[in-house]
Amino acid sequence: MFFDNAGVKLYYEKSGSGAPLLLLHGWGGRVDSFLPVTRDFSQARTVYVVDFPGHGNSPEPPAPWSVTEYMELIWAFIRRMDIAGCDVIAHSFGGRVALLLAAEHPEAVRRMVLTGCAGIKPPASGKKSLRTRCYKALRALADNALTRRLLGKRVEVWREALVQKFGSADYKALSPTMRPTFNRVIAQDLRGVLPRIKASTLLIWGTEDRDTPLWMGEVMEKEIPDAALVRLEGCGHFAYLEKYADFKAIAWKFLIG
Repeated sequence: MFFDNAGVKLYYEKSGSGAPLLLLHGWGGRVDSFLPVTRDFSQARTVYVVDFPGHGNSPEPPAPWSVTEYMELIWAFIRRMDIAGCDVIAHSFGGRVALLLAAEHPEAVRRMVLTGCAGIKPPASGKKSLRTRCYKALRALADNALTRRLLGKRVEVWREALVQKFGSADYKALSPTMRPTFNRVIAQDLRGVLPRIKASTLLIWGTEDRDTPLWMGEVMEKEIPDAALVRLEGCGHFAYLEKYADFKAIAWKFLIG
């Protein structure tokens, strides 16, 4: 099914019955990313799971978006579905959206389970800073008017070669129109909204997560007023799938009892 908000289409699936539970996938994911969660939690809840714009069955956003636009779309979806006060399970990028949603619209969310949640910008390492400066310098050269006159359409080939050389795996996989959105998303530091979150929040983290390291979960536990952190030993960024039985038991206890 599709939810339409001012021409922006959001694909979603609904299953089960009971109090509403909203599932928000990570960057590059889709509704299928939560298949076991949807299957099991729909036994006790009405589960809504969405494809964010630019993912799965949802078309790309009409212009470059930040976390804010994604959040406002989910807030519009919550209102249209009449599920304000729902619980949320979110992974990675979905956690960014959930954090901002809970801070800006506290009536939207009752409880949250966030796993491998993104949203805090890490300090730049010296090596990364040098790599970033090198990329930006070469990109500026490619965008130079003289370079464009000399190379014409070959400039686009150069720009794409720079992306393949310097870009992250997530960035390389994106269409050219989604790349500005990705840049805006990762540039938005949400640490400042953490103290404003009123929803009870359970953080479930893999101790070996390299994409959103454990220290990020520890910061969130400290700065979200009502938060607790559970560590899944030996798991990476997809801890909720790597030790799904443990994840299910912990999240079920927190959300359902």
